[in-house]
Amino acid sequence: MAKYNTLLYYCYSTIADAEQFAADHLKFCKSLDLAGRIIVANEGLNGTVSGSPEACRAYMDALHADPRFANIDFKVDEVDVPSFVKMHVRYKSEIVHSGLRDPHIINPEKQTGKHLEANEFLAMKDADDVVILDVRSNYEHNLGKFKNAITLDIENFRDFPSKINELSQYKDKKIITYCTGGIKCEKASALLLHEGFSDVYQLHGGIIKYGKDAGGEDFDGKCYVFDNRLSVEVNSVNPVVISTCFNCGKTTPKMINCANPECNEHFTQCDECGEKMDGCCSDACKEHPRKRVYDGTGYYVKIPQPVNASKKTKALSE
Repeated sequence: MAKYNTLLYYCYSTIADAEQFAADHLKFCKSLDLAGRIIVANEGLNGTVSGSPEACRAYMDALHADPRFANIDFKVDEVDVPSFVKMHVRYKSEIVHSGLRDPHIINPEKQTGKHLEANEFLAMKDADDVVILDVRSNYEHNLGKFKNAITLDIENFRDFPSKINELSQYKDKKIITYCTGGIKCEKASALLLHEGFSDVYQLHGGIIKYGKDAGGEDFDGKCYVFDNRLSVEVNSVNPVVISTCFNCGKTTPKMINCANPECNEHFTQCDECGEKMDGCCSDACKEHPRKRVYDGTGYYVKIPQPVNASKKTKALSE
């Protein structure tokens, strides 16, 4: 039996007084001795939490008992150690930052692409009239992506709307969007529909659920995750490594954050270069006076420094 579980989930569901909900939810998570990161907004929840199997089960049961969150599809990973060291619950304007805040234009509760289960995705993905669209950031799809997927040059999901025009050539195709757990696709597919793409789908549960349900077939490389694991294996059917070391170009699946906190770049680096560069992306970062101690993992706990935040929001970052 797994010593710990890690839960990945999201839910678009209106939360009244979401800022107060966030404060209360932080206390609840701490009462279960969970660690993780949860974003709360008026539009819903986006979270990854980790703890004992019993605590995770109690957490899932509690959310499913709330009518607002009854349909949450939790992705559960068994892990040897917790995937976080602290518990954070933060109130924000969106549960995934997109800049698409007008509910009259984008509202995942009312309209998104058609959800495809793993077997449906497998049946469709290689057809001539289908385009598979990765809506994640560069550092994510550089580490791993579906074979033949279209990727976009974006640093953050909020850049996605500005790239819509680059996809106009595919308006007569079936578009299948995918991301890590499905949350970005809810807004990406809704925006595509708003912009005149008529046949839009999304991979339900994202890469993580697809790996569990279909063995990750034809997903090349590893999947970036937003916790101290940094990446996870997805494909147990026909796995390959596609990422290369930022410094030397050698094939490597290892993703790290630069040891210089003022850079904190996400990049792939082989162990040999990791030792040579002390976990940094460049010589300048290696010599930086604030460089963190590299322990071989390339994961660092962030120290939140809220700016112009309310007292309640500051309390949520403890």
